Amino acid sequence: MVRRHWLAFVLLGLLWHRLAFTGLRWQPAIRPVFRRAGQGPYPELCVFDLDACLWDKEMYEMEAIPKDSDVVLGDLRGRGEGVTGVMSGADKISLHKGAMKALQDHADGKYPGMKIAVASSADTPFAEKVGRKALSLLEVLPGLTVWQLLLRDWEGKDVNQIGRQPPLSSNKARTHFPRLKEATGVSYDRMLFFDDCLWGDHCGMVAQACRETNGRGVVTVRTPSGLGEREWDRGLAMYASAGR
Repeated sequence: MVRRHWLAFVLLGLLWHRLAFTGLRWQPAIRPVFRRAGQGPYPELCVFDLDACLWDKEMYEMEAIPKDSDVVLGDLRGRGEGVTGVMSGADKISLHKGAMKALQDHADGKYPGMKIAVASSADTPFAEKVGRKALSLLEVLPGLTVWQLLLRDWEGKDVNQIGRQPPLSSNKARTHFPRLKEATGVSYDRMLFFDDCLWGDHCGMVAQACRETNGRGVVTVRTPSGLGEREWDRGLAMYASAGR
């Protein structure tokens, strides 16, 4: 009898040890804060700031409005040769790596249902003209400029908000985003916004002021070093994890 009890005790001990070990071994990992980029859902409208975010320069610092001939050719991330830089005097305006990736993937239709626009508070009418000219020259794919891609989403309509001259202002939350919502018909809680925020917390102001009645608003991502690939992927993951 004692031997049976002892044998049962040993077997139970071995079984408990195995279950405990197996449980530790196969315990599900803690869920990450953000979903992986590329899983979706995707924003209906992705909005980019220009200076020091989409590209690497500040338009108010440029010397001249670029001419059609002021272009620099180079490799478009392995997609062929195209315009990778636009000269304004001695300065070359180029897209950040994450911006190029985002725009190329969008051009390829990688993000179903997503459209794009820009919201820039360019300081002066001169800076706005430099920016618009750069958009019309820089290429995403050979033969496809950033401006053409922006218009393609809206059947040729210019919904972009560039500058701070009336009816725009320096406050994107008060002017740029309400106008974007009106022009596109996209609600704030279906938008994703990237901004460097070096000259003001545009992301914070937009996130706080631009909300729907359900309490949800624009998902914002600060890019103080420009829109890199990591920031782009993080923004997509943040939007997907917001439960839109």
